[in-house]
Amino acid sequence: MPICPDKMPSCPTLLIVAILLVAMDELHYDFLKLDALLTPEQLQLRQQVRDYVSQEVLPEINHYWEAAEFPTEMAMKLKSLPIMGGMLSGYGCAGLKPLEYGLVRYELAWGDGSISTFYGVQTGLAMNSIGRLGSEAQRERWLPGMARLEKIGAFALTEPERGSDAAHILTTFRRQGEGYILNGRKRWIGNAAIADLLIVWARDEAGEFGGFVIEEPQKTAGITIQNIGGKISKRAVLNADITLEEVAVPAANRLEKVRAFRHLNEVLAQNRYAIGWEAAGLGAACFERARQYALQREQFGRPIGAFQLIQQKLVEMLSMVTDMQLLCLQLARLMENEEITTPMLSLAKYANARRARQMAQLAREVLGGNGILIENHIARLLLDAEAVYTYEGTNEVNSLIVGRELTGISAFK
Repeated sequence: MPICPDKMPSCPTLLIVAILLVAMDELHYDFLKLDALLTPEQLQLRQQVRDYVSQEVLPEINHYWEAAEFPTEMAMKLKSLPIMGGMLSGYGCAGLKPLEYGLVRYELAWGDGSISTFYGVQTGLAMNSIGRLGSEAQRERWLPGMARLEKIGAFALTEPERGSDAAHILTTFRRQGEGYILNGRKRWIGNAAIADLLIVWARDEAGEFGGFVIEEPQKTAGITIQNIGGKISKRAVLNADITLEEVAVPAANRLEKVRAFRHLNEVLAQNRYAIGWEAAGLGAACFERARQYALQREQFGRPIGAFQLIQQKLVEMLSMVTDMQLLCLQLARLMENEEITTPMLSLAKYANARRARQMAQLAREVLGGNGILIENHIARLLLDAEAVYTYEGTNEVNSLIVGRELTGISAFK
């Protein structure tokens, strides 16, 4: 579409903008030509996820987000993609490489945070807990159905009194007869209300850690699950408060390889890696939508992208998104080579979540009043960025983890 054709011949600036509009017709924008670093197989996988986002998610997600309803049919269509199980191999799982898994999380978050979170809980937390920490029998028992999305998983670690301090959870377990008894409370548990498998983390009196898989939790005696209302972020994914009162779990449902928090931390580390990619995807969506809007929206007889103040915002956003992308690519290389460390992951989460939040605010500014309308997507992304900024360790805690690495001095126990 031509921009101000009646004025274009006398306005070199507008001619340049028109040329840029043609050159940047694609919403996804690769300023540093990073696609050249991807293999044809990786590009194909990414395109499959992009097609799902554009065809299934974006046309309908705003309705579900605004209504605070979970888009069941939309989410179930994830099983048509070769991504379930993430980096787990066998049992029907995708067996993705770190870079491939990162690209999946990036593209899902580019579309919507709630769908990204549903996938992250199912694959990155629930399936990964069983795949990494379960016995062979447990993996064979649960993973195939989860990979087909016939069984939905939930991951119950966070508590009302314990967020970042997950190593000192208050939920307890004790041995009784041929099984275990669980007592405690959990909070912010994604997928809980629709879960077929609920993985509950608890400690005994001696401080030993345990992970317990509860089947059909909604029908299990002693469990109360209540969805959390009033959220301003990730509204289309279900989060719940859970109360466990003398809940009986068979011994065969205790994850075999968990006896200490460090075992669970393997799962949390991989999820923190994924959140770095998720933040980058959200930030990229904000930048690319703001750029598109700036080239199309006209004021004072010209696109607002012709004004210096708008260009400055776009350049600032571009500088941040390229930093995020490069950080993610290096993280993938480190994970592939098994060189990744907890401080590296904390730095990635701290830096990318902070940038995503800033970029969402800048994008809202570029869209002006239209930025607060959900139909333009930025309002949803802006509020979802607040959740990304907080979960997988608040940015304050992640900064202190990096600070401990830099100084050798811990600011917390």
